[in-house]
Amino acid sequence: MAKPIKDTPVLRGRDAAVFIKKMEEVKPISKQEKDKQKEVYEQFKKIANFEL
Repeated sequence: MAKPIKDTPVLRGRDAAVFIKKMEEVKPISKQEKDKQKEVYEQFKKIANFEL
């Protein structure tokens, strides 16, 4: 039987400030990076074989 998943801890103080700052400074990725990621995704999708 699976173990229960614990609640995610709440960020406080400096950790919370750093997290908020990083979330505000999200940098968009280039079209080349996006295309490469899509290519890798398609390769994995081809070889994936999940049987139910």
